[in-house]
Amino acid sequence: MDHYKTLGLGRNATKGEIKEAFRRSALKFHPDKHSQSSKEVREGASLMFKQASEAYEVLIDDRKRADYDRVWRGGYSDRWSRGASSSSSYSYSSQYHEGRQYSYRRPPAGDGVFGLDLESVFRLLTRRSFLVNMAFASVLLGAAVVVERSSETVWKMNNSGKSFEEAMESIEQNKANKEKS
Repeated sequence: MDHYKTLGLGRNATKGEIKEAFRRSALKFHPDKHSQSSKEVREGASLMFKQASEAYEVLIDDRKRADYDRVWRGGYSDRWSRGASSSSSYSYSSQYHEGRQYSYRRPPAGDGVFGLDLESVFRLLTRRSFLVNMAFASVLLGAAVVVERSSETVWKMNNSGKSFEEAMESIEQNKANKEKS
């Protein structure tokens, strides 16, 4: 089932258009509106209302919509599957259309290396907070390297050819000379 067709939208619909299309479908097919209709009409309207709700739930959420669009372009076909069970804790939703059940489910954890899939790792690595923290850590590390190298350079400039013990003796002699004067 194509969620865009269910709501009568194009694939580049905005969130505002999605909300408006869902509102129109909900008003048209809401079960309360058809409570006095025949059983067939009530069931048909109820099914259409459920389909519109499912379409809205998927298309209004950016992550679900991206996954849905990827599947319909021929990508990850295991995420939108016909006949899949919605009992998984990863399921977002489930619906029936023409006697078949459709559901969206996240892949279980542990599909990739160390229990992480590549998509989750990429999502983590591209989050703004992660990138800001990595930049801050890089600056701190760079500053630590600069301080270490510059202190070593200053030490060598002021104490060329002397060992640490010799440098400490000369410092103590300078203190003693200053105190005598």
